Formats: sequence, structure tokens, C-alpha cells
Amino acid sequence: MRDADGTIYVLEDNLRVPSGVSYMLENRQIMKRLFPELFKSSIIRPVDDYPNRLYETLAALSPRPEEKPVLAVLTPGIYNSAYFEHSYLAQQMGAYLAEGPDFYVSKEDIVYLRTISGLQRVDVIYRRIDDDYLDPEVFFPDSVLGIPGLLRAWRRGNVAIANAPGAGVADDKVVYAFVPEIIRYYLDAEPIIPNVPTYLCMRDADRDYVLSHLAELVVKPANESGGYGMLIGPRATQAERDRFAELIQANPRNYIAQPTLNISTAPTLVDDHLEARHLDLRPFILQADKLYVTTGGLTRVAMQPGSLVVNSSQGGGSKDTWIVDEEAPCFPE
Repeated sequence: MRDADGTIYVLEDNLRVPSGVSYMLENRQIMKRLFPELFKSSIIRPVDDYPNRLYETLAALSPRPEEKPVLAVLTPGIYNSAYFEHSYLAQQMGAYLAEGPDFYVSKEDIVYLRTISGLQRVDVIYRRIDDDYLDPEVFFPDSVLGIPGLLRAWRRGNVAIANAPGAGVADDKVVYAFVPEIIRYYLDAEPIIPNVPTYLCMRDADRDYVLSHLAELVVKPANESGGYGMLIGPRATQAERDRFAELIQANPRNYIAQPTLNISTAPTLVDDHLEARHLDLRPFILQADKLYVTTGGLTRVAMQPGSLVVNSSQGGGSKDTWIVDEEAPCFPE
């Protein structure tokens, strides 16, 4: 996101089951249909190759490199808010779209998919469910979303899982605060884009500051997503701030606080006129044997006037995002 003074910040990291890339792709297709003349007069870097890049990234993880890999997208099902994305990416990649009960793990710890043609061995699972539901033998025993025995097969090296169980440790907003130090320690480099200044409530001095400045800060739980469980201090009531003070004192490790940033705005069509709305940008990164960053991304827009919450789960919208190559020869995308 960009602050009022023009500084670009990393607001959060999403490594477990990041979503939204399908909206980036659909937004671009819609813009091409509505404004084809703009794509003829400008060199707009493409995003359309993302499904192919995703396929290549997943295929590179296959435990059977000598065979054409069989890929499956593991979805919670049609009632999940991101089901459109699951089905879209599976269709674009030529992968199976399946739910937990569609899979079977053999005594040899090999994962199979039940198909109309019989059992089909699966090499790579692109999982779109959280760790706790992946395998009822290891995590939540009552989970009906996961695959019994999946972790056994994964530990034996018979199937690849993306993203790997445990990758979500980086989604923890407390861990986020340490990412600049992690970069310095492991890469011997300075972060290119800074993090938002962050107070860790598990530290006594930080907690004391946060509790005495709740009216000025944004307080976030460490492991919530979708903009839920937050306190935006300047816009909260005294009762809400008092309740968060109690939550912080009861479980300091679960909360961080950050300054209330004046997130940048962009003109947004509201009904029949333009209004300013706050927004942020979510780029998407793929990494296996190669690294790929989308030449664009999902710009998320807070559709409510003055709101800083851009999450689609709370009514946020989105915009197509262009990276324009001004030096390249002018050919349509």
C-alpha cells in the first residue's frame, strides 16, 4: 500500500492460501473488451500467462519428474467464497478440481483420485484449504474437507503439496514484524520495500504504548484474515477501545498495532459518478525452481466512503492494474 507521503509499504504477507488472482485475470479480460483501443495505443504488460506459470510451478514440484505430472486443486467446495477461483484455475491449468472425499491414500502412501475412469495417481496437490483441515489423521480429526493419510504420503515423498503445510507461519502478523530482520540475517541485504512500523503487544514496552494510544492506532489479531477482528482506533468508540484493551491484556501475543496510515485513494465509479476510495495492491509470486512475479496484480478497493477495509469478504471491489512499458515497440497485448 502507499501512504499519504508517497511511501510504499508491505502491509502483509500471504503464503498459506493467497486468493484473488482470478479477479486479476478476469478484470484484464473485461478491460480488453471494454477499451480495446487503449490496449492498441499502450504497451501494457500481460498477466494472462499466470495459469501457465502456475502450472509450470506446480509441475516442477512433482515427485515423478520422468512422468507428465497429474495436478489436482483441493477445494473445500462450492460454498467456499473463493470457489470461483479454484474452479477457474483448475480449468485454465487442465488440472482436476476435487474435494477431500474424492481422494484416496493407499497402504503404500500414494494419493489417488477417484475418477469416472477409475483411480488416478496424483503427483501435486494445489491445496486451497487451511492446514488444520488438510488431514484428519494429523490435524482436526473431525475435518471432512481434508484427505486422510495425505501427510503420510507427503512425508514419504509420494506427493507434493503447494503451498507446503507450515508455510502459513509467515502469515502470522507477529512474524511479519520480523521479516526485515530475517532478510538482513539470511540474505545479508536491506529490504527494498519497508514494513509498516509495528508494535508487538507481547513486549512490555510496546504493550504499554499501545494501551495508552489505542485512539491513534490500528490493532490487528495475529492470525485473522479478511479484515476481521481489527480495531481502527480513530474510528472506534470508547467502548470498543476498552474491549480491545482487555483482549490485549488477556492475550498479548495475539495482537500487534500499527499507526493509522492514510492509505492512498483512486477515482472509483460509484453509481453514475466518480468518488475517491482507499485501495491497496496485491501482487502474486510463484516460486519453485524459478521465480515469477505478476506484471500487474489485484488492486483491492474499499467501496464504502472513507473505509480503510479493502477485503472482498467485507464488500471491497477491485480494479485492473497496468504496468505500462513505455520503451517497447507498440504492439497490442
